[in-house]
Order: sequence, then C-alpha cells, then structure tokens
Amino acid sequence: MRGKLVVGNWKMNGGLAANKTLLAEIKSGWAAQAGRKIAVCAPYPYLAQVSAALEATAIAWGAQDVSEHDSGAFTGEVSARMLAEFGCRYAIVGHSERRQHYGDTDAVVAAKAVATLAAGLAPIACVGETLAERDAGATMAVVSRQLEAVLGAVGDNAVKIVLAYEPVWAIGTGRTASPEEAQAVHAMVRARLARSGAADVPVLYGGSVKPDNAKALFAMADIDGGLIGGASLKAAEFLAIARA
Repeated sequence: MRGKLVVGNWKMNGGLAANKTLLAEIKSGWAAQAGRKIAVCAPYPYLAQVSAALEATAIAWGAQDVSEHDSGAFTGEVSARMLAEFGCRYAIVGHSERRQHYGDTDAVVAAKAVATLAAGLAPIACVGETLAERDAGATMAVVSRQLEAVLGAVGDNAVKIVLAYEPVWAIGTGRTASPEEAQAVHAMVRARLARSGAADVPVLYGGSVKPDNAKALFAMADIDGGLIGGASLKAAEFLAIARA
C-alpha cells in the first residue's frame, strides 16, 4: 500500500543552534499518522546532531548525496555505509543541483542508487527536465531516460527506492508546475514503475512546494508527497506542507 512521504532537503544550510531549534519545533509539531511519514535530509556535518535529536521519534533522516564507492582513496566523499552508522534511512541521489553543478551523469546517479541500497538505505532518486527541455517538448523523454538508468541498475530492488520528480525550472524559482502538469509526469513514472513490479514506490514532487500549493499537488492521483527545499528550513511551513 502506498503511503505519503514529505522529505525536507536543507541543502547547504544550517548551524548547530538553528538546527536545534528547527528540529525541536518539528518534533513537537508532528504527530505520527498511519500511512504518513516525514524525514529531513541534512548536510553531512550535522547528521550526528540530527540522529541524536530524532532518535526514538517517528521522524526519519537522511543525507543529501552519497558516493557510489564503498571506501578507498576518494577524498571528500562519504559512503552509504558511513551514513548507515548515523541511522540514516535515506540518501538523495541525482538532485538537479548535483547533476548541474557537479557533473553527476545518469550512470553516476544509478551507481549511487545501487550503493545506497547495498548499505540498507533507500535512495531518493531525482529526475526532471530543464526549462529548455520542457519548451522543446522533451520532458517525457528526459525523465524517461533518467528513470531508465536507475531502474536498469537497481533491478529487482526497484521496490525499495523512492522517486522524486523535480522540474529544474521550478526549483528555488518560485515557479511551480501546475498540479496537472506534475501529475502527467508522475503518471508516466508510475506506469514505468509498475512494469518493474514497483507500482507502490512513493513518487514525490519537488519544486517550490509551499503550504499554499501543497494540498492541490498532493491531491493528484500519482503524487505521494514532496521533496521540500527552502520551506523545510521553517518548521511551520514544513509541517503545514506535511499535514497537507
């Protein structure tokens, strides 16, 4: 049975004092509900703090990226095995900012998803098109290509992943795909997952989700929640989105 999931992506934000306040407000404001989950994905240095704050709660946590390698001479990288030691349940792979600024190719994203699964974590695999690709009518082709790379790599473990559709042109811009535009892509993703026996995998929407548009987005048949950026740094906004 599919459930609802809302994940906060703090990106490169935070500080020990600010995190303490934010996590405390999220904990006090969130009541566990059947079929509804929330999680926060924090920068690596704060995972110990997040783990300590959220341990024994119904709130999960994860990382914003992960290495495709398990160990070795990869200075600056962090493996999924390391993340597991901090109680992480998720690791975001293929976020558009990683693809755009750090050269994460479809093949690298797929390898990161495999490594994440091997450590017992769930990859949140991101797919999405740029504005130029959308204007060229290539949305479905681009998303399909990115999705196929991940599904081809994880094989039967597709049932253990989370997908996030994040149109690049809507991330941090204030622009949002209409619920109908987002649903069209989610429906295509869901149909492809079904062919892999993974129709119940959560498919999240990411891209300037706010409390005032979350309800309409989450009401769509194939949108199971959100991958939330800026709004996840404000407890009231993040909780309002999660309650939607």
